[in-house]
Amino acid sequence: MCVVCSSPETARAAGIDPCLCGAPETLAAYARIEADISRRQMLGGAAAVIGMFAGFGLAPTEVRAQTPGRPRLLRNLRYFDGVTLSMQEGRNILVMGNRIVGLPAADEIPEEAEVIDCRGRSVIPGLIDAHWHSTLVAVTQLAAMTQDVGFIHLMAGREAGATLMRGFTTVRDVGGPAFGLQMAIDRGVTAGPRIFPSGAMISQTSGHGDFRLLSELPRFPDTPPNAIERQGVALIADGADMVLRAAREQLMKGASQIKIMAGGGVTSLYDPLDTTQYTEREMRAAVEAAEDWGTYVCAHVYTPGGIRRAVSAGVKSIEHGQLADEETVQIMAGEGVWWSLQPFLADEDSNPQTDPVRRAKQLEVAEGTVRAFELARSHDVSLAFGTDILFNPAGTASQGRQLAKFARYMSPLDALHTATGAAGQLLGLSGARAPYDGRLGVISEGALADLLVVDADPEQGLEWLDDPEGRINLIMKDGRVVKDTL
Repeated sequence: MCVVCSSPETARAAGIDPCLCGAPETLAAYARIEADISRRQMLGGAAAVIGMFAGFGLAPTEVRAQTPGRPRLLRNLRYFDGVTLSMQEGRNILVMGNRIVGLPAADEIPEEAEVIDCRGRSVIPGLIDAHWHSTLVAVTQLAAMTQDVGFIHLMAGREAGATLMRGFTTVRDVGGPAFGLQMAIDRGVTAGPRIFPSGAMISQTSGHGDFRLLSELPRFPDTPPNAIERQGVALIADGADMVLRAAREQLMKGASQIKIMAGGGVTSLYDPLDTTQYTEREMRAAVEAAEDWGTYVCAHVYTPGGIRRAVSAGVKSIEHGQLADEETVQIMAGEGVWWSLQPFLADEDSNPQTDPVRRAKQLEVAEGTVRAFELARSHDVSLAFGTDILFNPAGTASQGRQLAKFARYMSPLDALHTATGAAGQLLGLSGARAPYDGRLGVISEGALADLLVVDADPEQGLEWLDDPEGRINLIMKDGRVVKDTL
């Protein structure tokens, strides 16, 4: 209470009209003061956040300042458009704002454009990793389960910047609490790729997303969520009604697609690889929730039985699937289901597994990988590249190298297509739930301006992906140049 209000007699004796606290002039003054304080707090807080990320080398920067409203023209180049399986010449690439607005002839240079001379190098669309875990990739499984959540998210922020510098301008996050990181990137607080988030992985009890210890069992209706669930890494949901609610919760948070666990996994402790998880009715509940919001469900699964059940329930993207048989792949092709496949080869780039049971499962999956690629190509299944680097801080640098491995099973441009135009089509299944308005993974008029200038001929091979620092000379995301060593 103000001094005048607290002592009105004193105020009258002094000739002061007591209590003007409610007067319009006073309220307006209070509003100005509060607005100024809020503005200062906001600016100070933003500076503190940006300064914090700057300590990780993540403060948002733009290598090339661009005059507002001035187009950019990339010239003196060959390009792969993300769709046509050949390099093209005789064109420039014109960017205005965050869009590609034209592909004029090589001799057409708008007078007002800022020219970027690509010096005869190749230009490709920004890369897309369709199976990424933004908040789980840069920490070990032990750290993810035991460390302070703030540390986990700071590590995710640092890794997001590194992901972008490897040329991956978009990722589909298929499990984990990525919503905050997505917001920070989209608002320019930190550097990183576009994120299509799934939110928490939805798993049955004993499924691939059940990270509880045996000492935490049994679970009763009034048992509180465990740490993994509270963080938003995974959700345990049994029965169609619970799956329906779990899916709706992720959509409420901003999921662009829903991720369910439909079979056993390698990194999980209790579920054998051959198990089929979730009944068709439970899967269909997730599919119905997603379809009501105009999007789709992707499913972690390796085995024929689990894949068939998922496809029958309406799942649109199979994650992994290395143990599929030919009949199952034919069903996938006939239903137009996408296959998000990873080069799991039990090699030096594999997620580390010291437990002998997990290692045995990893080797079984690796044995099926080569056949999976053969089946996908022979039956013309829509194929999208993904890595699934998980709980593997040392392995994140292999992201581009893993795409290069696709060229062992198809031509280099075919392989590049799975991480550009094809992956962009898969992201398009999110429909109105897509976080970004525009085509991704292609160089065409109207597409979002995510571009890489590379010192290599992608038609001849993809080994340059293992040296992004030296071989990717320019990275443009959303029309902004974030790296330029031309």
